[in-house]
Amino acid sequence: HIGDFYETFGGDAETVSRELEITLTSRSKDAGGQKIPLAGVPCHAVEGYIARLIAKGYKVALCDQVEDARNAKGIVRREVVRVITPGTVIDEGMIESTQARYLMAVSADPGSAHLGLAFLDITTGEFVVTTCPAEQGNTALISEITRYRPSECLMPGNLPRELDEVVKRCGVVVTSAGECETDPDSAKRVLVDHFKVQGLEGFGIESNPLVIMAAAMVLCYAKETQRLDLSHVQQISFRQAGESCLIDGITLRNLEILESIRGRSGDATLLSILDLAKTPMGSRLLRSMLAAPLISVPAINRRLDMVEYFYARTGVRAGVREVLGEVADIGRIAGRIACKNAGPRDLAALARTIDLLPSLRSALDDPSLPVQLAGSCGDLVDEGWIAPLITSAITDDPPALVRNGGVIRQGYDSMLDELRFRTVSGKEWILALQQRERENTGIKSLKVGYNSVFGYYIEVTKPNLALVPPSYQRKQTTASGERFTIPELKEQEALIAAAEGRLASLEQELYASLIERLAEGIPSLQSVARGIAAIDTAAALAEAAAINQYTRPVLDESLDILIREGR
Repeated sequence: HIGDFYETFGGDAETVSRELEITLTSRSKDAGGQKIPLAGVPCHAVEGYIARLIAKGYKVALCDQVEDARNAKGIVRREVVRVITPGTVIDEGMIESTQARYLMAVSADPGSAHLGLAFLDITTGEFVVTTCPAEQGNTALISEITRYRPSECLMPGNLPRELDEVVKRCGVVVTSAGECETDPDSAKRVLVDHFKVQGLEGFGIESNPLVIMAAAMVLCYAKETQRLDLSHVQQISFRQAGESCLIDGITLRNLEILESIRGRSGDATLLSILDLAKTPMGSRLLRSMLAAPLISVPAINRRLDMVEYFYARTGVRAGVREVLGEVADIGRIAGRIACKNAGPRDLAALARTIDLLPSLRSALDDPSLPVQLAGSCGDLVDEGWIAPLITSAITDDPPALVRNGGVIRQGYDSMLDELRFRTVSGKEWILALQQRERENTGIKSLKVGYNSVFGYYIEVTKPNLALVPPSYQRKQTTASGERFTIPELKEQEALIAAAEGRLASLEQELYASLIERLAEGIPSLQSVARGIAAIDTAAALAEAAAINQYTRPVLDESLDILIREGR
């Protein structure tokens, strides 16, 4: 990060220039007298450029200034603040909102007939672990990759090289696990420390070292890249064989469940027919439901009860779906708060969503709610302080970035209000000075201007130069006249500059402490996200059933299948 640009140097600059089709320049020579290649992008547009590099499978390390330039002695200290990789992207502009974004890890043990797999979606904190048989060749591994569509896979050094090739052929970026490789004991310690638990029995993985190693690998790598403790990753769900119908990758594709056989994005699939969800959270849940369908009859019936409730109540369904249409992706916003990456507009959208919860709960205030739907309504917890805090701190229509200023609301912090008053009154003082000098000199066109290089100046056009008083100090000559300054303008300029500099840094400090405070509410925000996803999915499936005239099946444990007027 240099001034208004993010710069790359040497071989990196040549790569970036080629891949992003931006100009390659050069700067001062190195010790050998060679010019150093240079390629940079503006700070305000960096997200789009990084997204393009990530899509091509690159990893990007972001170095930022970590001290105030005004306090620095010599070169301003910079550190790698984040490493962005295909599996650890969290920025809103870089990821598809309706799809989960998994980082995957594989672990193996020469004496075991299984591989341990872990999938972490850093954007929401969803963390799934499972095992797959190693003796089935690579079919089982390919099926899991097809089911979860990870963006990046961590592979330890003890795995056969051909497994790397299998994963790459599935379109996944392969990363060496490197320092994140752990033995079962240290892997267990990583998880126990992160989740602040005595043991791993609560997650059901205590006696499964392969799963523990894969989980530790993926968590360790995610923490390393984000340089954070990932407080929003709060539980592991262990998916065991027999809990759901494991559809292999070939069948998933042949039945065109998640994607068409040709793999074209616009083609019809079962997912595209059924996904009428109003929120990205609902779409992501529906996708995972189709990738691993239930096989327990009671569990299927509980899910169908939810769909039938909405199917039979057109008015309730329409009302709920209307409210859901206004809901933000709070699962991901909670993730960005945990990663200190949430923007002002994220927070404003979060407050609006929390304010919608009462109308969602009242639309479903019915004693006859099916048990699972009642449970999802119970997940819509509002702790009562999050939305009021955001509303008191953030302006109604905030800018996208904090560094642009104008994010914190008047009245939230007295020092900020004082600094704003000083900059505004300072600028008013300068307008008054312009009027006074026009009257004193008789130069009607005299103008006080400002630019970022020369600061404030008094501009006089050539025809009026004879009227300039001797107290004016020449600052700059332009094509149309001269620019001057006077001691009191210099003094006022210094006061305004000091107030503006402190204003910008104070606003960023206040915003950072607001994010820290909101992080305490992440568990309840994740609960709300779960509840909204389940309600949205049930209402969407009911909508699809009504549109397509689907009938609820009667299920039992027998092997008989009877379909009337099927299509």
